[in-house]
Amino acid sequence: MMGNYFSSVRINWSLAWRHKDFRYKAFSAILLMSVILSCFPVFFQYIENRKGAVLNDPVLQWIPAHDVYLFLFILVWSCALLILIAAVRSPSVFLTFLLAYILLSLTRMASIFLFPLEPPAGIISLVDPLANHFYGARFVTRDLFFSGHVSTGFLMYLCHREKFSKYYTLISSCIVSILVLVQHIHYSVDVLFAFPIAYVCYRCAKVINRPNYP
Repeated sequence: MMGNYFSSVRINWSLAWRHKDFRYKAFSAILLMSVILSCFPVFFQYIENRKGAVLNDPVLQWIPAHDVYLFLFILVWSCALLILIAAVRSPSVFLTFLLAYILLSLTRMASIFLFPLEPPAGIISLVDPLANHFYGARFVTRDLFFSGHVSTGFLMYLCHREKFSKYYTLISSCIVSILVLVQHIHYSVDVLFAFPIAYVCYRCAKVINRPNYP
């Protein structure tokens, strides 16, 4: 099985790399993503020091706050591992996801900047040593509208081709959408808008990535 996987990796990337269009898009996307990641700490530390509005969320009032960090960590990073495996195998999945994630990151940064919010009442801070590495020295709680966990998970689902990975990631993103509310790290509106925004970013990435590669 591993032999078939590595064989398909070699063949698919060899075919994709012959296309100048793919090389240009891949290098441009990697460069742009690097710039965005380098801006993350400055941006998120800035928004963490801002004051924002407090939303009256009846859904959160109905859900008692609990620390479900371990479940979130397992679901989020297992989905990340699956999309990494898929992206290594398929240049098309790699480029589509990278382009979509760039659009998602820029959209999320814009929405967080335009709609400053205070953390929900009863928030239990999500201390993720892997994800928080990109946010700067101080843990971030005001990166609210819209949910990065939910939108990224749904984006992974959209980009997958294999049934198991698609089903696992879809179910995981739905569970994560509930768990972030249980931990009170997001308002319900943050979760609700995450799905359609991720879908729009995916569709735009598919248009940019035409023609598709293996």
